[in-house]
Amino acid sequence: MPTNRLVVKETIAVYASNLFDAVNAADGQDGVLEVRDQLGQVAAAIRGNVDLSTALADGSLTPQQRGELARNVFAQCNPVLAEVLGVMAERNEVNLISRVAATYEEQLGSKLNLCVVDVTTVVPLDDHLREVITKKAETELGMKVVLNESIDKSLLGGIIMSANGRRIDASMRFQLDNARTVLRQATVDGGEC
Repeated sequence: MPTNRLVVKETIAVYASNLFDAVNAADGQDGVLEVRDQLGQVAAAIRGNVDLSTALADGSLTPQQRGELARNVFAQCNPVLAEVLGVMAERNEVNLISRVAATYEEQLGSKLNLCVVDVTTVVPLDDHLREVITKKAETELGMKVVLNESIDKSLLGGIIMSANGRRIDASMRFQLDNARTVLRQATVDGGEC
Protein backbone atom coordinates (compact mmCIF):
# COMPACT_ATOMS: atom_id res chain seq x y z
CA MET A 1 0.00 0.00 0.00
CA PRO A 2 1.46 3.41 -0.96
CA THR A 3 2.36 5.75 1.85
CA ASN A 4 0.86 9.22 1.82
CA ARG A 5 3.72 11.75 1.98
CA LEU A 6 1.65 14.21 3.97
CA VAL A 7 0.89 11.57 6.58
CA VAL A 8 4.59 10.70 6.83
CA LYS A 9 5.51 14.38 7.10
CA GLU A 10 2.97 14.84 9.90
CA THR A 11 4.25 11.72 11.68
CA ILE A 12 7.79 13.11 11.57
CA ALA A 13 6.57 16.47 12.89
CA VAL A 14 4.74 14.78 15.77
CA TYR A 15 7.80 12.74 16.79
CA ALA A 16 10.10 15.78 16.63
CA SER A 17 7.69 18.13 18.41
CA ASN A 18 6.83 15.71 21.21
CA LEU A 19 10.50 14.87 21.72
CA PHE A 20 11.51 18.54 21.72
CA ASP A 21 8.75 19.65 24.08
CA ALA A 22 9.30 16.79 26.55
CA VAL A 23 13.07 17.29 26.67
CA ASN A 24 12.71 21.07 26.95
CA ALA A 25 10.23 20.71 29.83
CA ALA A 26 12.42 18.20 31.66
CA ASP A 27 15.94 19.47 30.97
CA GLY A 28 15.70 22.92 29.37
CA GLN A 29 17.96 24.24 26.64
CA ASP A 30 20.96 22.14 27.71
CA GLY A 31 18.90 18.97 27.40
CA VAL A 32 17.52 20.04 24.03
CA LEU A 33 21.06 20.59 22.73
CA GLU A 34 22.24 17.28 24.16
CA VAL A 35 19.40 15.42 22.44
CA ARG A 36 20.21 17.24 19.18
CA ASP A 37 23.69 15.73 19.31
CA GLN A 38 22.34 12.32 20.32
CA LEU A 39 19.86 12.32 17.43
CA GLY A 40 22.76 12.77 15.02
CA GLN A 41 24.64 9.90 16.65
CA VAL A 42 21.57 7.64 16.63
CA ALA A 43 20.84 8.38 12.96
CA ALA A 44 24.47 7.63 12.06
CA ALA A 45 24.41 4.41 14.09
CA ILE A 46 21.23 3.18 12.41
CA ARG A 47 22.47 4.18 8.94
CA GLY A 48 25.90 2.68 9.50
CA ASN A 49 24.94 -0.63 11.08
CA VAL A 50 22.99 -2.96 8.79
CA ASP A 51 22.41 -5.49 11.56
CA LEU A 52 20.90 -2.84 13.83
CA SER A 53 18.66 -1.31 11.17
CA THR A 54 17.53 -4.78 10.08
CA ALA A 55 16.76 -5.85 13.65
CA LEU A 56 14.79 -2.67 14.39
CA ALA A 57 12.62 -3.34 11.31
CA ASP A 58 12.43 -7.13 11.71
CA GLY A 59 8.88 -8.20 10.90
CA SER A 60 9.35 -11.51 12.73
CA LEU A 61 9.64 -9.60 16.04
CA THR A 62 6.56 -8.29 17.77
CA PRO A 63 6.23 -4.51 17.98
CA GLN A 64 6.95 -4.76 21.71
CA GLN A 65 10.15 -6.70 21.05
CA ARG A 66 11.33 -4.13 18.50
CA GLY A 67 10.52 -1.33 20.93
CA GLU A 68 12.37 -3.01 23.77
CA LEU A 69 15.35 -3.64 21.50
CA ALA A 70 15.52 0.07 20.60
CA ARG A 71 15.16 1.14 24.24
CA ASN A 72 17.97 -1.22 25.26
CA VAL A 73 20.33 -0.30 22.43
CA PHE A 74 19.87 3.42 23.07
CA ALA A 75 19.60 3.25 26.87
CA GLN A 76 22.57 5.61 27.25
CA CYS A 77 20.67 8.36 25.44
CA ASN A 78 18.38 10.86 27.11
CA PRO A 79 15.46 8.79 28.54
CA VAL A 80 12.87 10.72 26.50
CA LEU A 81 14.82 10.05 23.30
CA ALA A 82 15.16 6.36 24.17
CA GLU A 83 11.40 6.16 24.70
CA VAL A 84 10.62 7.91 21.40
CA LEU A 85 13.00 5.54 19.61
CA GLY A 86 11.19 2.63 21.26
CA VAL A 87 7.83 3.88 19.98
CA MET A 88 9.28 4.43 16.50
CA ALA A 89 10.61 0.86 16.48
CA GLU A 90 7.26 -0.51 17.65
CA ARG A 91 5.57 1.27 14.75
CA ASN A 92 8.33 0.21 12.35
CA GLU A 93 9.23 3.86 11.66
CA VAL A 94 12.89 3.98 12.76
CA ASN A 95 13.77 4.66 9.12
CA LEU A 96 12.40 8.19 9.69
CA ILE A 97 15.03 9.09 12.31
CA SER A 98 17.15 11.34 10.05
CA ARG A 99 14.09 13.33 9.08
CA VAL A 100 12.97 13.53 12.71
CA ALA A 101 16.43 14.87 13.59
CA ALA A 102 16.19 17.53 10.86
CA THR A 103 12.73 18.61 12.03
CA TYR A 104 13.93 18.67 15.65
CA GLU A 105 16.79 20.96 14.55
CA GLU A 106 14.30 23.32 12.88
CA GLN A 107 12.42 23.57 16.17
CA LEU A 108 15.50 24.97 17.89
CA GLY A 109 14.99 28.09 15.80
CA SER A 110 11.22 28.25 15.86
CA LYS A 111 10.69 27.45 19.54
CA LEU A 112 13.87 28.75 21.21
CA ASN A 113 15.10 31.30 18.64
CA LEU A 114 18.38 29.41 18.77
CA CYS A 115 20.76 28.14 16.12
CA VAL A 116 23.58 25.68 16.63
CA VAL A 117 26.63 26.49 14.55
CA ASP A 118 28.94 23.52 14.11
CA VAL A 119 32.55 24.74 14.05
CA THR A 120 35.43 22.46 13.09
CA THR A 121 39.04 23.54 13.45
CA VAL A 122 42.43 21.86 13.76
CA VAL A 123 43.06 23.44 17.19
CA PRO A 124 40.65 24.52 19.94
CA LEU A 125 39.14 27.99 19.61
CA ASP A 126 40.35 30.61 22.07
CA ASP A 127 37.81 32.75 23.94
CA HIS A 128 38.32 35.78 21.68
CA LEU A 129 37.75 33.84 18.44
CA ARG A 130 34.78 32.05 19.98
CA GLU A 131 33.23 35.42 20.85
CA VAL A 132 33.92 36.85 17.37
CA ILE A 133 32.35 33.84 15.63
CA THR A 134 29.32 33.89 17.95
CA LYS A 135 28.64 37.61 17.47
CA LYS A 136 29.08 37.42 13.69
CA ALA A 137 26.79 34.39 13.43
CA GLU A 138 24.14 36.00 15.66
CA THR A 139 24.18 39.09 13.46
CA GLU A 140 23.95 37.06 10.25
CA LEU A 141 21.28 34.64 11.49
CA GLY A 142 19.24 37.04 13.60
CA MET A 143 19.00 34.66 16.54
CA LYS A 144 20.93 33.41 19.52
CA VAL A 145 23.83 31.14 18.56
CA VAL A 146 25.44 28.23 20.37
CA LEU A 147 28.71 26.91 19.01
CA ASN A 148 29.22 23.17 18.74
CA GLU A 149 32.99 22.91 18.50
CA SER A 150 34.95 19.96 17.22
CA ILE A 151 38.58 19.31 16.40
CA ASP A 152 39.68 17.63 13.17
CA LYS A 153 43.43 16.97 13.09
CA SER A 154 43.23 16.15 9.37
CA LEU A 155 42.56 19.82 8.56
CA LEU A 156 45.61 21.73 7.45
CA GLY A 157 44.27 24.91 9.03
CA GLY A 158 41.35 27.27 8.74
CA ILE A 159 37.77 26.66 9.83
CA ILE A 160 34.63 24.85 8.67
CA MET A 161 31.26 26.10 9.91
CA SER A 162 27.76 24.89 9.23
CA ALA A 163 24.33 26.02 10.35
CA ASN A 164 20.80 25.46 9.08
CA GLY A 165 22.02 23.20 6.29
CA ARG A 166 24.53 25.78 5.00
CA ARG A 167 28.25 25.15 5.11
CA ILE A 168 31.12 27.61 5.01
CA ASP A 169 34.42 25.90 4.32
CA ALA A 170 37.39 28.19 4.92
CA SER A 171 39.81 25.36 5.55
CA MET A 172 43.23 25.36 3.95
CA ARG A 173 42.45 22.05 2.23
CA PHE A 174 39.35 23.54 0.58
CA GLN A 175 41.29 26.63 -0.53
CA LEU A 176 44.08 24.47 -1.97
CA ASP A 177 41.56 22.28 -3.79
CA ASN A 178 39.95 25.40 -5.26
CA ALA A 179 43.35 26.68 -6.38
CA ARG A 180 44.09 23.31 -8.05
CA THR A 181 40.75 23.42 -9.85
CA VAL A 182 41.36 26.97 -11.10
CA LEU A 183 44.86 26.05 -12.29
CA ARG A 184 43.60 22.92 -14.07
CA GLN A 185 40.82 24.88 -15.75
CA ALA A 186 43.28 27.61 -16.80
CA THR A 187 45.53 24.93 -18.33
CA VAL A 188 42.63 23.34 -20.21
CA ASP A 189 41.17 26.66 -21.38
CA GLY A 190 44.29 28.59 -22.24
CA GLY A 191 47.08 26.12 -22.79
CA GLU A 192 49.99 25.99 -20.41
CA CYS A 193 50.54 28.44 -17.58
